[in-house]
Amino acid sequence: MCLPTVSSSPQRTTSEDHAWLLRRFGGPEFWALEPDITFLNHGAFGSCPRPVLAQQRALQDRLEQQPVRFFVDEFEALWDAARAEVARFVGARMEDVVFVRNATEGVNILLRAFPLAAADEVLVTDHEYNACRNALEAVCAERAARVRVVSIPFPLTEAAVLMERFLDAIGPRTRLALLDHVTSPTGLVLPVAELGRALAARGVEVIVDGAHGPGLVPVELERLGVLGYAGNCHKWLCAPKGAGLLYVRSDFQARVRPLIISHGANSTRTDRSRFLLEFGWMGTMDPTPWLCVPEAIRALEPLLPGGWSEIRKRNRELAVRARRFLCGVLELDPPAPEPMLAAMAALPLPAGTPTEAEQIRNGLDPLRNWLWERYRIEVPVFPWPRPPHRLLRISAHLYNAWSDYERLAEALQQWRMEQPVRTGW
Repeated sequence: MCLPTVSSSPQRTTSEDHAWLLRRFGGPEFWALEPDITFLNHGAFGSCPRPVLAQQRALQDRLEQQPVRFFVDEFEALWDAARAEVARFVGARMEDVVFVRNATEGVNILLRAFPLAAADEVLVTDHEYNACRNALEAVCAERAARVRVVSIPFPLTEAAVLMERFLDAIGPRTRLALLDHVTSPTGLVLPVAELGRALAARGVEVIVDGAHGPGLVPVELERLGVLGYAGNCHKWLCAPKGAGLLYVRSDFQARVRPLIISHGANSTRTDRSRFLLEFGWMGTMDPTPWLCVPEAIRALEPLLPGGWSEIRKRNRELAVRARRFLCGVLELDPPAPEPMLAAMAALPLPAGTPTEAEQIRNGLDPLRNWLWERYRIEVPVFPWPRPPHRLLRISAHLYNAWSDYERLAEALQQWRMEQPVRTGW
């Protein structure tokens, strides 16, 4: 089969394309990314807009000008105001939402709060993010509980497989399920609402690892009915790094405590819940990433006429179109149904060689370094589910242009030509 020809946009060169995007989406000074790179890994960290960084620096200056006034007199009101805006964005009551540093911290908190007994079972998929899977394994080991892994095939032909496999995995000792809202390695949007209802009907509580949820997909936490949800605001919402949210259903809050026990543990205040008192002060730290989350929401919202709904739609359509294009270039069958995608998609690549497996660093395949060093393309390539198998995962946000994916295709074609004959091409 002949490879499809990769051509640049007939209307704009790559640099012109990006300049046009920057003018359209916030002006040339909006994004802090280096201008000469192709950044297709928003799913890992993303970029925080310059106006949000400016607000963070202003808050840091305000803190340093009179630290006691800031922490003693001003912080709680600022914290409450930020929680209120974030809660509205994710469809929750502000009384049920607090800030954490990241989704992994939130998942750790929720798992440690759940009353697991010896021989109880917790369900998790084999697509779960490694850090949160480690947290689950540690908690279950401490309590002699059992982790039961639900294997989800990838490539996946239909979403119904998820429901079937979860329901088949429920046993008499199943108490809890840890679900990704969007799987990190494979970019699949799981039907957490439907799964949550089905599991609840069988007496199984649900914790959602929503690291990729806010800003990527619609989130309505009150309607989910799950025990807890841990999300990141520094990914798709583009807040400063270190901004995560934790939602806890009201009937479970008495059991939930932060990983750092501080002054709130024995506070005599009666004007707010113990949940808010403990999470409201976990020691001296820089809280400005949390306080800037509303600014991130507001900064991006007017960039498209339909606000965040249109931002999600635009980013998803770009990622889905890019996946179709790359599958054609690489002669791959789409590895998952398009309705299960948001603005992130993974593609299986041919298996690596033993030499390449030895070169894996920080969980990333050497192809990632090749793409960066040769083409200045930042895109994750990682072993999954284990070497020698590997995935390439693309992302799409407002700063991404179609030419980014054309450039990636061009680079992958070059890489393919330089490789020995491999099974799978």
